[in-house]
Amino acid sequence: MSSSVIDLLATEARFGAQNYQPIGVVLTRGEGVWVWDIEGNRYLDCLSAYSAVSQGHCHPKILAAMVEQAGRLTLTSRAFHNDQLALFYEEIAALTGSHKVLPMNSGAEAVESAIKSVRKWGYEVKGVADGQAEIIVCADNFHGRTLGIVGFSTDAETRGHFGPFAPGFKIIPFGDAAALDAAITPNTVAFLVEPIQGEAGVIIPPAGYFKAVRELCTANNVMLVLDEIQTGLGRTGKLLAEQHEGIEADVTLLGKALSGGFYPVSAVLSNNDVLGTLRPGQHGSTFGGNPLACAVARAAMRVLVEEGMIENAAAQGARFLQGLKDIRANTIRDVRGRGLMLAVELHPEAGHARRYCEALQGKGILAKDTHEHTIRIAPPLVITGDQVDWALEQFAAILTQDLS
Repeated sequence: MSSSVIDLLATEARFGAQNYQPIGVVLTRGEGVWVWDIEGNRYLDCLSAYSAVSQGHCHPKILAAMVEQAGRLTLTSRAFHNDQLALFYEEIAALTGSHKVLPMNSGAEAVESAIKSVRKWGYEVKGVADGQAEIIVCADNFHGRTLGIVGFSTDAETRGHFGPFAPGFKIIPFGDAAALDAAITPNTVAFLVEPIQGEAGVIIPPAGYFKAVRELCTANNVMLVLDEIQTGLGRTGKLLAEQHEGIEADVTLLGKALSGGFYPVSAVLSNNDVLGTLRPGQHGSTFGGNPLACAVARAAMRVLVEEGMIENAAAQGARFLQGLKDIRANTIRDVRGRGLMLAVELHPEAGHARRYCEALQGKGILAKDTHEHTIRIAPPLVITGDQVDWALEQFAAILTQDLS
């Protein structure tokens, strides 16, 4: 490392809270699938800021929309109307088939907003006794890091020494429809679940699981809330991951790629009267639905569709997945994925996945470890076949080594 890199890392360590442990690279520029560090080294980004940069780094059309809007009007609060919000509502509703939209900023805010909304719906529409609403969630979930959300996490590192936590959540195994059936009671207002558990290591449920879940929720008047903050907007090769099983959620949560990585934008989408229970003064956000966010999100959605990124994610994801499966290495325990949401799980005896991510950095690949033995792979949806093939060469070179 150069002295400037060492100085920057030392400054971060001195002043910053130590709540992250990044790979030792200092990035300064990005374009498409590529990022460059301050020493001029180029890397293929295989994380996409946890899928927030799905449209590629610094997409010129999203950038132009941001610059143009920033020069006109950035923030009004929701005390007044602005000329971008209605257009954002109309366009995201048309894209997703939703009936109501609640704009927020971060993904965690969208989750918290959905929790509040389904509880309110449970009391005012379903008729659950006040204070008795239950929401079912899955083990190994990741929905954010607010106090409310970590209270129903099963990750000890996430929960430790942050309690006490709010009641009202019931945890069941992921991918087990029978467990959901057994957990539902008359007080159940919602089932909150990720279509694919990303942070847990790209865990894909059994085929037919979500069809069974949809049937159970419908039969018991339970709102199916799909957290598509990572899986949505093309990441899995469909606009929404729910489409792989031909179902429709009652409430859908979007974020991350909703702004193409330019600005925090999230949304709660509803196909029923869940969001209709909210009244003025009962929920809000100073920045939620601001004109800059809406203009950026409109451009981000537009390029996703117009430039065929969803179809490209399906095609290149299949190419990437097969290429990873073709790597013959004793280190690999499993390869899985859908679209460009992929993972390589290593045998425990192969060593910690972080070592392999650090070795990949030396090959010009930036990927991220999760749950000790899994490498997550999620490049921007603009990746080409040639770039996939080049990345596979680098993965093969590293994964065939014993770094234990």
